[in-house]
Amino acid sequence: MGRVMLTDTVFRDAHQSLLATRMRTRDMLPIAEMMDQVGFFSLEVWGGATFDTCIRYLNEDPWERLRALKKAMPNTPLQMLLRGQNLVGYRHYADDVVEKFVKRSAANGVDIFRIFDAVNDIRNMHKSIEVAKRSGAHVQGGISYTTSPVHTIEQFTTFAVKLAELGCDSLCIKDMAGLITPKNAFDLISAIKNEVKLTVNLHTHCTSGMAQMSYFHACQAGVDVLDTAMSPLSGGTSQPSTESTVAALEGTAYATGLDLSLLTEIKRYFESIMEVYAPIFNPIVARVDTNVLKYQVPGGMLSNLVSQLTEQKAMDKYEEVLAEVPRVRKDLGYPPLVTPTSQIVGAQAVLNVITGDRYKMVPKEVKDYVKGLYGKSPAMIDPKVRIKVLCDEEPITVRPADLLKPEYADAVKQLDSQNLARQEEDYITYALYPQVALKFFQGLAIEEPMVKKEAAIPSAPAVILKAEPLAFNVEVDGEAYLVKVAPAGISIQDAQPKVPSGDGVTVPMQGIIIRYKVKKGDKVSKGEIVAVLEAMKMENNILANKDGSIREIYVKEGTTVAPGDILMSID
Repeated sequence: MGRVMLTDTVFRDAHQSLLATRMRTRDMLPIAEMMDQVGFFSLEVWGGATFDTCIRYLNEDPWERLRALKKAMPNTPLQMLLRGQNLVGYRHYADDVVEKFVKRSAANGVDIFRIFDAVNDIRNMHKSIEVAKRSGAHVQGGISYTTSPVHTIEQFTTFAVKLAELGCDSLCIKDMAGLITPKNAFDLISAIKNEVKLTVNLHTHCTSGMAQMSYFHACQAGVDVLDTAMSPLSGGTSQPSTESTVAALEGTAYATGLDLSLLTEIKRYFESIMEVYAPIFNPIVARVDTNVLKYQVPGGMLSNLVSQLTEQKAMDKYEEVLAEVPRVRKDLGYPPLVTPTSQIVGAQAVLNVITGDRYKMVPKEVKDYVKGLYGKSPAMIDPKVRIKVLCDEEPITVRPADLLKPEYADAVKQLDSQNLARQEEDYITYALYPQVALKFFQGLAIEEPMVKKEAAIPSAPAVILKAEPLAFNVEVDGEAYLVKVAPAGISIQDAQPKVPSGDGVTVPMQGIIIRYKVKKGDKVSKGEIVAVLEAMKMENNILANKDGSIREIYVKEGTTVAPGDILMSID
């Protein structure tokens, strides 16, 4: 027992939990130098959803963010959250992509890699741990904490021992949904400390309202590091307040030794930041909700779930979706709800509710999970669900990445063919997110506009927003027409001819058409996959609504579509 150190998450998990990961680099840099003076164990600045959000919503290069923060904070170890073989994506990537990503991340400024696997399948962590160690970085092995009929303290402790044997420099109990009780925090940390002589970090969220009590019991059990967030971005689905934790531990054997007056000065900056981001802050994510002990929806997932339902114009189904999440989780063998499994379970729950028919529409990622391509599920997947999702396919039993062919060279070739790469890291970005990255590299990414004026915050030159036509389906005399409306001066392309309502294949939700499986003139059968829609960061198959041949395709690949939009007509 002794001094407790802190990892502050304000530049990553805090705004991922409360603001759907929308904080921009230009709002981080003005306070970075002062954050560097505090003396944190580390600052979590990268990984998780930040990489995706930068190129999808903020029109920012995540690699430039990392380099800028490293330059501004040279004295504090910078930390990233890495999803094992998933890296910062939603599927497993081939070993050559893992190798390139981890090496370049270390070279660009990552000092500590917190590496975890969503289902605690250690096979999915081997490669990234090995490469990070070879790169000279500190590796923090993550244990995805959850509660279920099959998860026990003994099981988590055994996993901790295995991570130590792989060469991890420290361990993190990653309680992404705020489920850990004070007693379980004490018992689990005590058990791990008895078996492993490594620094132990506890990460949790305030969703259930127990986090501060659990932290103090963790201190009594000998925890070394706690995750906290500067108070304006703390609480709710985020972490406990940094300042409050420092104040609470003063005068005890666990005192942090950090300067509370300096932290208070930093707090004022983040108060002004929260005023700027107020338009995208949903009060739902700030509530204490003991129902999380039932639903187990983590902070980042909750704010993104709200964002997704809002995007689909289905916020009225919020409670219904929450209730569906634990049912889907049980069906899928009780995976801990952390990215990507939180996204997989959450997306399926949304689809089950929106379509009104459970597992009628199954994203590719859900099918891959059921097949075993994300690793071994903690418990057996419901046989009825497995049959419905896989039909006659058999699940795999080998390490999932062993089935993947090298991908990096192909990514280089494809990006070079369009002459879009400016740096080596661009090839990695493209390998991770081909569709979204392409739009970003072509200069077509749109920074989401803020509703509120930002004069009080130092910022880079404003990004010019590109307006896009709005599409409406209009029915006249029983026939459906797609009508596009745009402001004066904006070209309306791809106008669609009238399509009789029964002949049109429509989309059930908002998303991006990432590829077609058919072309004009092809014959199709009812229920055949004709297109793939990326929605809620998942790939969803669009099916033919009848037998026939493709008369016309009206929407180009890469186009954003709204619920009810007509993609094609079938004769």
